[in-house]
Amino acid sequence: MKKVVTLAIALFLIVFLVSTPSVRAEEEIQLEGAKIFQVQCAGCHPGGGNIIRRGKNLKQRAMRRNGMDSIAAVAEIVTNGKNNMSAFSDRLTPSEIEAVSAYVLDQAATGWR
Repeated sequence: MKKVVTLAIALFLIVFLVSTPSVRAEEEIQLEGAKIFQVQCAGCHPGGGNIIRRGKNLKQRAMRRNGMDSIAAVAEIVTNGKNNMSAFSDRLTPSEIEAVSAYVLDQAATGWR
């Protein structure tokens, strides 16, 4: 019985140690995305809105309707721009674009709270 408990504790510690870095990495990406959004995007998209074109906001319903419901889709428009949306490929690195795209999707899913 003592061996089973020791083995269970060891397995728990291994799982905890292996999973913790990915959680930290996700949190760091979210923090980076939030910072980038505040500097680069919030001027036109405060609280997930859009001061230029109301229907092109960053709310989940509008993003789904406009085909912006994946990191790849959001990253594409952030990178290359479209219509009134400026391109950011000259201002942000690919990892920064991915971070801000993930942040936008996460915020859309939680209603920008």
